[in-house]
Amino acid sequence: MAPVAISEESGNATIGSVAELKKAQANKPTKETQLFNPSFSPTVETENDDYQYAKYKPQFPVVEWEPLTEIEVTDRGHFADPSKTALFSAAQKVKHLTPAIGTELVGIDLRQLTNQQKDELALLVAERGVVFFRDQELSIHEQLDVGRYFGPLHKHASTPIPREPGLEEVHVVYNDAAQRPDASGFSKIELWHSDVTYEVQPPSTTSLKVITGPEYGGDTLWSSGYALYSSLSLGMQVYLEGLTALHSAVAQADGYRAAGLHVRREPVESVHPVVRVHPVTGWKSVYVNPGFTLRILGVPKPESDTILNFLFHQIADNVDFHVRFHWEPNSVAFWDNRIVTHTATFDFWPHTRHALRVTPRGEKPESVEDYERRTGKVAKDRQIEIWKEQGIEIPQSKKGLSRARGYND
Repeated sequence: MAPVAISEESGNATIGSVAELKKAQANKPTKETQLFNPSFSPTVETENDDYQYAKYKPQFPVVEWEPLTEIEVTDRGHFADPSKTALFSAAQKVKHLTPAIGTELVGIDLRQLTNQQKDELALLVAERGVVFFRDQELSIHEQLDVGRYFGPLHKHASTPIPREPGLEEVHVVYNDAAQRPDASGFSKIELWHSDVTYEVQPPSTTSLKVITGPEYGGDTLWSSGYALYSSLSLGMQVYLEGLTALHSAVAQADGYRAAGLHVRREPVESVHPVVRVHPVTGWKSVYVNPGFTLRILGVPKPESDTILNFLFHQIADNVDFHVRFHWEPNSVAFWDNRIVTHTATFDFWPHTRHALRVTPRGEKPESVEDYERRTGKVAKDRQIEIWKEQGIEIPQSKKGLSRARGYND
């Protein structure tokens, strides 16, 4: 497999050749301005120590981390009041940004959240995919505390961490005038991803705070896996529910090593269901992404390529699944990496964009079959459930369709 370029924001991977990587390294632009491929991009170290947040600028420490082991995780959304009264009553305004995805809560100070409100936030993020806050003064240490409440924190094997000691669980997003985007090295669809899906227990309720950003540009877009599943025909839904796919960190690690950077933990690969069920909502979500999903297992390669290409284009191209957020300094987003993919716009050069991510680990992804066997519940289609709440019945015939399961529904 070809080495892969890495997105600094995401750890996202896109295919590039060995020759291309070597050529890029041998023909680097001047120190003042380096071409920046957002699908590769180890961060350029700049020496502006007068910068207000210099202690949070990126570094790549040469250390060794042990492989991750499986841990028990219980989603805090299980303990939430479904009405979310405590959380919503603290907000000046609750703004749902699209029917499928995205909510902004106005007037809440994240530093003041009670545990009950945090539980309700976890549930809201599980339902809406991503939740936004502005004008948040919480420090990175307070952001870490909120993240730990949602689950044990993930330490990334290769992407940068802050210079300040003790922040190994923080992922740094940093670009400035020293890195000019080079659009010749990537396509936009390749930048869509869900974070580190190659882990055995990929992330859950993840947060990102922008501490420096451009007046305009540098937006992030999220795409709903719930909405993608709901958009499919019943036959396609049933087909995808029986499939698994391989997610890999190998290309990401190869890309960093090709750039002369140290990889702190050996790369892993994991097999996950193509359709997973959220443990709290019980809703089905498509769980593949262009960044890390290599192939569908147990089917011919042309079939895998065709299905993944279709799903990747639905993720990237279907605007009905999307929400787009323009960051301001001290904006914070919480998103559920189990049910959404995301990407960033690289349209802000030569301005600086600097953000800090905290990434709790989630449970092992469950297929529809495994979820239903474990819980005794029937996994649901989010859109059908919302229509039912609105008094709308959408008949769905299963005649002639069957899931490849060892028991009847």
